[in-house]
Amino acid sequence: MVYPNGVKALDRVNINIDRGEFVFMVGESGAGKSTIIKLLCREFLPSSGSIRMFGRDIARFRRREVPMLRRSIGVVFQDFRLLTNRTVYDNVAFALQVIGASSREIRKRVPDALEMVGLTEKAHMKPLELSGGQQQRVCLARAIVNQPLLIIADEPTGNLDPKTSLGIIDTLRSINIRGTTVVMATHDKEVVDQMRQRVIALHAGQVIRDQRGGAYTYHGV
Repeated sequence: MVYPNGVKALDRVNINIDRGEFVFMVGESGAGKSTIIKLLCREFLPSSGSIRMFGRDIARFRRREVPMLRRSIGVVFQDFRLLTNRTVYDNVAFALQVIGASSREIRKRVPDALEMVGLTEKAHMKPLELSGGQQQRVCLARAIVNQPLLIIADEPTGNLDPKTSLGIIDTLRSINIRGTTVVMATHDKEVVDQMRQRVIALHAGQVIRDQRGGAYTYHGV
């Protein structure tokens, strides 16, 4: 991936992630983690190569096929991106409304998603009435309410204290155990070291380590 200004963000990156895996992407700022996430969400197209998801090269998708792809992906951001003037319930329901889900489906799926992240009792509160960790759980509920095949998390614990961060990761792990693939970009060494999942380390746009059961660092890398 080369940006219009000539910056090479990714160089000869070749990664294969199986369904049901939990993968951490680590590396310093500018290593290429966010670029990979944007390519997976098809916000960008690669300068060369292919990105195969669910058996198809998404770089070759027609414009009208992209919304269908994104329905199979749940995304969790560091900065929450919640609608502050709407309730927790409405924030989660909105993710279904934009894809045309029926009222009946919304009434069933939203409570299920809120229960999964432990926010049933907060359904009628506004985001700004919640703690940072609770707001991130709303983001998780919004990401999983459509029952995606893949969850992509971009620094989801970046603004949270260590204890709250581990709670968010435990929730992601529970979702993963149910069969959803999770790919998480993070700088959170404590979380990565405790989870011991697959770790893909990037540096200057290249993969320098791909280790199962890995830690954040390995022989200084």
